[in-house]
Amino acid sequence: MWQVNNDGYYGEFGGAYIPEMLFQNIENLRGNYLQIISSDSFQKEFQLLLRDYVGRPTPLFKADRLSDQLGTNIYLKREDLCHTGAHKINNAIGQILLAQALGKKRIIAETGAGQHGVATATVCALKGLECIVYMGAEDMQRQAPNVARMRLLGAKVIPVLSGSKTLKDATNEAIRDWISNPDDTYYLIGSVVGPHPYPDMVARFQSVISHEIKSQLLAATGNENPDYVIACVGGGSNAAGAFFHFLENKKINLIAVEASGQGIHSGKSAATTQLGSIGILHGSKSLVMQTKDGQVTEPYSISAGLDYPGIGPMHAHLYTSGRATFLSATDQEALSAAYELARLEGIIPALESAHALAALSQISFRPQDVVVVNLSGRGDKDMAAYENLYEPELQ
Repeated sequence: MWQVNNDGYYGEFGGAYIPEMLFQNIENLRGNYLQIISSDSFQKEFQLLLRDYVGRPTPLFKADRLSDQLGTNIYLKREDLCHTGAHKINNAIGQILLAQALGKKRIIAETGAGQHGVATATVCALKGLECIVYMGAEDMQRQAPNVARMRLLGAKVIPVLSGSKTLKDATNEAIRDWISNPDDTYYLIGSVVGPHPYPDMVARFQSVISHEIKSQLLAATGNENPDYVIACVGGGSNAAGAFFHFLENKKINLIAVEASGQGIHSGKSAATTQLGSIGILHGSKSLVMQTKDGQVTEPYSISAGLDYPGIGPMHAHLYTSGRATFLSATDQEALSAAYELARLEGIIPALESAHALAALSQISFRPQDVVVVNLSGRGDKDMAAYENLYEPELQ
């Protein structure tokens, strides 16, 4: 019920709305990805790289001081400890192996916060493939350390100057490149968005997160099922991975947290489920922030990775069906939650992950509840934002 069907839809959301020039590429991918990724040779290399290169399994950490403050049991899934500093590497490893199997030599990607761009540049360096990353000029300024990392890894980072100069615009440019170079190019999409089979494929590669949570909780508590799983959602890849193996168990509360920026109705927000309607964005049917005549509106978030005017079709289905609860956090709430985690547990989260942490104060937990927050990335890239806000405290 919660997985993609044979036609590429999650309920009424999904599909492949693509230009004719990309039809053969998408059909080739759709017709071969399941067979390729389930093969023994693929899984052997994928699992080996996850272990020896990415550093999996990532720890599931009981945050005792935060738990005491909230009066419940908070566990942090430490995706921030992955190689490259975020969950994005899980998917990048899987897709680069798939691209190789399909004979592609040129890799393109989009990035917002820069973590997917870094992950893509990393795996291209690992496999000796050409790498081009499209990134909004605005995001390049606020995520400058990741731009430097991509270039050091050998990627060509192309600034996007159209629109709001953020993730939506970077994705547009990557799709234009793919249309112009369909034969030798593989588009390594970073989230559970885009035409089918990308949302399903990315969710499968990221499902290692929930797979590990189950075994780690069993070892820690004697029960593999938490009461809550909480994750931030922009496009939604880290949430898809954290939710994946819990989707069928309705006793588990799945909490997705969007970025409401300066307030849901402030005109500067990225809370798609609250502001969006059904539409087509970047090759799939989902919930999209748009005008009445279908023009995509500009999202806003202090977090570059959540600054996106839509959500993946899987999440749109989880929202409209009621299987997941969607909350939101403002810039200020996310910054405050990050500051709290740093001072209580000695962990500086990415601004994206800080939105998930901010939801903890919005939920009434029982003392016996087991709550898992997916800490999708580390905060190195966001130090300028943290320092500017909390400068008096940091001096």
